[in-house]
Amino acid sequence: MTALALSVAVFLSLAMAGGWAIAQSTGRSGYIDAVWSAATGAACAWAALGSGGEAPRPYLVAGMAALWGARLAYYVGRRAAHGPDDPRYAALKAEWGANAGRQLFIFLQIQAAAALPLALAAYLAASSPRGALGMQDVLGIAIFVAALAGESIADRQMHAFRANAANRGKVCDTGLWSWSRHPNYFFEWMGWLAYPAIALSLDRPASFLAFGAPVLMYILLAKVSGVPPLEAHMKRSRPQAFAAYAARVSEFWPRPPRG
Repeated sequence: MTALALSVAVFLSLAMAGGWAIAQSTGRSGYIDAVWSAATGAACAWAALGSGGEAPRPYLVAGMAALWGARLAYYVGRRAAHGPDDPRYAALKAEWGANAGRQLFIFLQIQAAAALPLALAAYLAASSPRGALGMQDVLGIAIFVAALAGESIADRQMHAFRANAANRGKVCDTGLWSWSRHPNYFFEWMGWLAYPAIALSLDRPASFLAFGAPVLMYILLAKVSGVPPLEAHMKRSRPQAFAAYAARVSEFWPRPPRG
């Protein structure tokens, strides 16, 4: 496992160095998240296939990770190519000032390191010693499919909202976005529950480490690099519309809108 872990870590570090180079050369920071999504999906698939688990579980887990990474990388990359620069990175660059290039490189290496617990979760799921596929695997697949569908629907709803010029300056509050201010982030978090669902075994204490993936993603999305900077941008760019929206709609966990 040591050689596999080292190879995954080196791959992620090099991939995010490439993401930094792309962002620097194009001036579009949104490509960074596309690179991270593709690289993390590939790293998780690599960890699953190298786990030594009994077939077909490694192929199942690798397929889940690859599908997740490809879909998200395509969506984020397309948005980066045709839309404005990501406001979260724009705010960081403004804060860093003259050291923005160096600070961004360091920041992206931290992102590379953050993907390691996700690859570990895929490894633990793929190497589960249960043998033939069973109900835990079915549960994991069901969670993954539901999360992927939910995130895809939320992304399509947001894309359609932004494509309508009449919505400029407004806040998307229809469909899933009327139940959560960040349904894409919620379903992104939910998808990582699939791996501990497959990995968990009371006879294998290390399998509980797979819960590190959803815990980490919740912290990143809800508390660090997802919700806080995006909502700070919305408060600056459309304060009244966002205040009314936030008063009605849950921040992260979906629930019926108030009022």
